Amino acid sequence: MYVLEEKIYFWLLLALPVVVLLFLFLLFWKKRTQKKFANSDLLKYLSPNRSTFKPVLKLIIILLAISSLVVALVNPKIGTKMETVKREGVDIVFAIDVSKSMEAEDIAPSRLEKSKQLVTQILNNLGSDRVGIIAYAGSAFPQLPITTDYAAAKMFLQSLNTDMISSQGTAISDALELATTYYDNEDQTNRVLFIISDGEDHEGNIEGIAEEAAEAGIKIITIGVGTEKGGPIPIKRNGIIQNYKKDNAGETVITKLNPETLQQIASEANGEYIPGNITAEVTDEVQEVLQNIEKTEFEAKQFADFESHFQWFLGLGLLLLFLDLFLLERSTAWIKKLNLFNERKKKED
Repeated sequence: MYVLEEKIYFWLLLALPVVVLLFLFLLFWKKRTQKKFANSDLLKYLSPNRSTFKPVLKLIIILLAISSLVVALVNPKIGTKMETVKREGVDIVFAIDVSKSMEAEDIAPSRLEKSKQLVTQILNNLGSDRVGIIAYAGSAFPQLPITTDYAAAKMFLQSLNTDMISSQGTAISDALELATTYYDNEDQTNRVLFIISDGEDHEGNIEGIAEEAAEAGIKIITIGVGTEKGGPIPIKRNGIIQNYKKDNAGETVITKLNPETLQQIASEANGEYIPGNITAEVTDEVQEVLQNIEKTEFEAKQFADFESHFQWFLGLGLLLLFLDLFLLERSTAWIKKLNLFNERKKKED
């Protein structure tokens, strides 16, 4: 486990392209000035040992030195000691629809990206709760087991896409069934399942499974993403829209939000349905729901001690700057003696 203590210093990496541009400008200015002074043959005669590779090498060293010093300012820390702590919270599982209809852009930037934004904001407002992620389309599978590591949850969340499950559809019933076995503590009664979907083309007996989930102590909150007006499903290649999905008659398929299905699931499980178009409203409602749920104490392992490792990057940066001071732009004699490019033979010919 590692922690980046002062991430704000990463902005200093913007100096790297500036340094490269200054180097290119200086190179252009030198060549232009030298041409005014003498022709290329005379310049080679006046400075026979000048290296064309060394300036580039010096630039690379300076860029690496700046990068190392920036990382040193960020102060990366690595966990060195684990301890078991008692925390109070709720077990939360996010079941996220990754079917092709979630590519629709009737809500910007797309239904799936909007779903990721919503879950990210919910995670940002959590305290000591445990979270897990389920992805589903034509089938459901666990993406992230129950954990208190929110950074890992966000990483797995960003990896979700509509190509990760080959079987298409909206198997909400599979996600519900998987969720009932997802929680790792039999004594935990305060369990929450968030279903984020457009609710379209659902499959299976969702009412019966939602009722079973409620009997198992799982509170289901459904979040509808999309608009009832709907939109086409884009077919993309390398992030660029090539066409839109069409039906057997050649007509463009329009996918629409189906709030009735999501409302029915929430009703069967004594939960709530939340429209997901406005992020701030969703996070406020979710926070209110979670605050009204009794917290349960559980044990969790976490890193208690972190050791700073900025000194390694500071030392590397200073070493590279020191090396740059002694790296001259003229050719190195022993490398020149190796005659790597067979220059002497060319001159004799």
